[in-house]
Amino acid sequence: MSRMNSSAPSGVSYSEDWIPIRQIMNGMIQLDNGYYVTGVKVVPKNIFIMDPGTQNNTISQLRNLYNSIDFEFWLLIADRPVDIDVYLSQLQLMYNNAQSNAIRKLIMQDINKANLFTSSEYNVVDTEYYILFKEKRLEIVQKKLHNLISGLASAGLQSSQTSNNDLRIVLDNCLPIP
Repeated sequence: MSRMNSSAPSGVSYSEDWIPIRQIMNGMIQLDNGYYVTGVKVVPKNIFIMDPGTQNNTISQLRNLYNSIDFEFWLLIADRPVDIDVYLSQLQLMYNNAQSNAIRKLIMQDINKANLFTSSEYNVVDTEYYILFKEKRLEIVQKKLHNLISGLASAGLQSSQTSNNDLRIVLDNCLPIP
């Protein structure tokens, strides 16, 4: 059964007409076919600054986690735009209150660098990492979430269930609207 946007002119279709999403609620995307899509958001960690033993342990634990997953899953990376205007305002206040010329010079260097990032040449983004899966039964969803979070914790990584906002960011990254 095809959903058509009743406000669409004849012959015009919208993404909502062909994306099988019923709703996003409680950190899950509910699809028209009864499946739920959810997962975990993983806090990034730079393993290259760890000592070799910790680095090898992290990689080993991640390998164990991935090998223990017995269901279809997706690893996604999404960029979320960052607004650094608040940071720039704080730097400006620090600059105005600074007593020493040396400190004012250092703060001005930070202001100039921040302004460089806000120019059209650069996009300031946070990169976020997700492990997503689909499942029909909510009790199985909770079990899979628990196993992913526990497995990531054993590798020294923090994670949490995706939020509604996280899922919207993922959709925006996967289905950019012109």
